[in-house]
Amino acid sequence: MTKAYTRLKSYIANVTDLTEVIGEDEILKEYKDLLEQIKEAVKYQRSEDVEEVMTKLNLSGGTAWSDLQSYLTSMVKVEYNGETTTLSAIRNLAYSSDATVRKAAYEAELACYEKIQDAVAFSLNSIKLQTITTTELRGYESPLDMTLKHSRMKRETLEAMLTAIKEYLPKFHEYYIAKGKLFGSENGLAWYDMFAPVGKVHRTYTTQEAKDYLLELFGTFAPDLKEMARRAFEEAWIDFFPRKGKVGGAFCCNISTLKQSRVLTNFDGSFSDIVTIAHELGHAYHNQNIHSHRILNSDYTMPVAETASTFNENVVMKAAISAASGEEKLALLESRLQDTAQIICDIYSRFLFESAVFEKRSDKFLFPDELCELMHNAQKQAYGKGLLEETLHPYMWICKSHYYSAGLSFYNFPYAFGGLFARGLYAKYEKEGKEFLPKYRKLLYSTPICSVEDAANVAGIDLTNPEFFRTGLEAFAKEIDEFIALSQQIKQN
Repeated sequence: MTKAYTRLKSYIANVTDLTEVIGEDEILKEYKDLLEQIKEAVKYQRSEDVEEVMTKLNLSGGTAWSDLQSYLTSMVKVEYNGETTTLSAIRNLAYSSDATVRKAAYEAELACYEKIQDAVAFSLNSIKLQTITTTELRGYESPLDMTLKHSRMKRETLEAMLTAIKEYLPKFHEYYIAKGKLFGSENGLAWYDMFAPVGKVHRTYTTQEAKDYLLELFGTFAPDLKEMARRAFEEAWIDFFPRKGKVGGAFCCNISTLKQSRVLTNFDGSFSDIVTIAHELGHAYHNQNIHSHRILNSDYTMPVAETASTFNENVVMKAAISAASGEEKLALLESRLQDTAQIICDIYSRFLFESAVFEKRSDKFLFPDELCELMHNAQKQAYGKGLLEETLHPYMWICKSHYYSAGLSFYNFPYAFGGLFARGLYAKYEKEGKEFLPKYRKLLYSTPICSVEDAANVAGIDLTNPEFFRTGLEAFAKEIDEFIALSQQIKQN
């Protein structure tokens, strides 16, 4: 389709009186943003033949190198306890309640990477060089500039977010140090204890109980969200349970023609599964708020993709933490902060690492030891005194598939943006109450037809000001203080 689509975009871009043409047609008025995007993007587009060649060469270039990384990480054999297991299985042991198991699994994981590090290093080097070449051919300033333009986000917004994150990193280091003390370490948390369970949540839920719980919560926030969630449960929009041949994880699929969504999850009755359902129903609610758009206006960019889903998580976790006490409250706070620390500290380390790789790959090949050193430095900068330096994970560049796409670079900062954007929106909801809801719905509606900044402006938010991101981070900082106080109290008892 590349050649035909390139021709179409060129045709649109060459309409000299595009604004006037749009103004004369009611349907084109609804596609005004899309058409203007195309006209702007064409300046980075090459001729039809070149675009077709670049797409075809990518099949044996970036896509092939990406496939190699996926193949090697899925097939590498991990030696553990005298047996052979898979990389995904060994990484899952990071969540074990047994400290000995977590440490042994971490050591086995690091050892297995030596078998595939050279081949995966060639994959990463080749993909990043292809991206650098593509960036130069198209006329972007840098791979980051290309990603920001595709994300419809200003560099000022990214810099504002990173400014706020760097200010609050020491607070997240305090969280890691406090968690480390629960496991007998006074100087920071070991990497292999990062996902160790803390506190206790004994209760399990049926799908009916999950439905009742979520409908009650959503009803206190937005009646239309409650009604949509009711339909999702009662009209079989949700595929709940694990079974043979079903993929893991969870996701939500928009079906524009039906003005509905479909949700896949793997429900086992834990509270975290209720949070997962709430998250996916957030995506469904986002979809519901854009169903009135015409079909070509149904896509929104990566940074805002997690807005409604993460907002729903805030609704659920806020209520659950407020209602809990003792070890159950500690467990809920830990779950909340564990996820948040990942989108702050870990995502920041990934951003630093990828930035360094692009900077150095322009004129040299990066061998595994150099990549490990870049990763170590990035983690040290992001995690600071929160983690024990001798336990950092230098091979994280091998197992994270986010680095291995020639068409999608910096698949990291949107996670931090999504989490902080949603948390900042929730803070506005707490302050404004019901008056916030019309703005929230309009914001979601605007995401396919606006830049990130213009969509936020609907709710009166200036994303180029670090103060907005500080609002969300300050809310997390208070939860860290609560976690530290509660962990000290429980440990003393």
